[in-house]
Amino acid sequence: MKLPSISSVNLGVLVATLLSASVSQAETITFWHGQTGKLGDAVQEICNQYNQSQDKNVINCVGQGGNEVLMQKTIASYRTKNQPEMVLGFDAGTLDLMLSNAVIPVQELAEKQGKVVNWEAYIPGIRSYYESSQGKLYAQPFNASTVVLIANQQALAKAGIDTLPDTWEAFGEALVQLKQSGQACPFSTDAHPWRYLEQFSAVQGEPVATHGNGYTSLNSQYTFDTTSHLKIMNDLQAWRKAGLVKLNADTQAGNYVAAFTTGECAMSLVSSGAYGQAYLALKDKTKLLIGKMPIYANTPRFNTLVGGGAIWVMKGHTEEKYNAVLDFLDYLRQPEVQIKYVRRTGFLPVTQQAYQKIMQSNLANDSDFATVKVGVSSLSEPGNLNTKGIRLGFYVQFREIWMEETQKAFAGQQTMEQAIKQAKVRGDQLLERFARTYKNHTLP
Repeated sequence: MKLPSISSVNLGVLVATLLSASVSQAETITFWHGQTGKLGDAVQEICNQYNQSQDKNVINCVGQGGNEVLMQKTIASYRTKNQPEMVLGFDAGTLDLMLSNAVIPVQELAEKQGKVVNWEAYIPGIRSYYESSQGKLYAQPFNASTVVLIANQQALAKAGIDTLPDTWEAFGEALVQLKQSGQACPFSTDAHPWRYLEQFSAVQGEPVATHGNGYTSLNSQYTFDTTSHLKIMNDLQAWRKAGLVKLNADTQAGNYVAAFTTGECAMSLVSSGAYGQAYLALKDKTKLLIGKMPIYANTPRFNTLVGGGAIWVMKGHTEEKYNAVLDFLDYLRQPEVQIKYVRRTGFLPVTQQAYQKIMQSNLANDSDFATVKVGVSSLSEPGNLNTKGIRLGFYVQFREIWMEETQKAFAGQQTMEQAIKQAKVRGDQLLERFARTYKNHTLP
């Protein structure tokens, strides 16, 4: 008996039906992030490549137009039970997310789902920022950066400077040499607390606040008014008055990074993630020097802090969704995936395996990876209780307060000592309010 034939039309319908069924069976998950511009494009590329690498899951990556907006939308979405499976939280919002009751610690989730992960593979200086007090990861590190000193080699050579200064005393001398060589702007900066409070305090091994910067208690108070933090701010102000340092508004470019990338200024203290922009702008004009943040002479050097963000898993989803989440997080830990992301963004690798793979290959000398050795080395310096990170409530708001008060000092409206004391007083008020808000909570 002759079997009925399947026409090409019917065959096409059959294939389409099977493909549709396959897609419909795939688990769809959503990932919110606050990255914009080329960084947002890089996140989307990772998501696209993950979707192409397998057919079990589909991830939708949605940019929210900035970190602060992302935080607001995340909390609002949880309250309305419309939250995504994952969000890319930024460093300053760590404690707020930990105490939000809206997230599941990523290490706890993996253990609950029977997933074996080597969490110790993360670079210690990166891992510690997102650890609980029991040493377990709350969020999976993703974007990683730290502070570095960059310089225009041509401008330094003209001033007779061969190497970057590693102490603030030598830094001050270098500023004078650059000025005397005809450099109108020896150094540009935005005078942001991430650099001059958080990172500065860490490399000096000094506290920003009590209880290990909030790691061991919600009842913390700011103490930076009693450390050498005032010294660096007074030095910065004195250097500016002497025409050795320019703030954003002092530069022709109107921005400290742009002032460096245009060649207006010879040195700058930036996030390692900003190096790529500088390299692209100056690669045909001069070599760039990269070094660690200076410390004061005759003091020990400690580790810098990680900047960037980590991926937080939201509560309220099914076991199937969480299995898909863990699969995506597995994908992100692959060294090849990290290396592609580092090349495109200028961020640092987050695991030892990815770092070693870069350093043991010819990639170590590639301009796309120029900050990796210095950045990871800086994060891996000896640490103490004050160098794990910042875990203080309402810290985003505090950064604004600190900027407001110090800018008044730069404008001559108060002394720098008054600015630091006022920032401490107003900051403590925020911490007290945060402690009252979470008085019945236990610090993770």
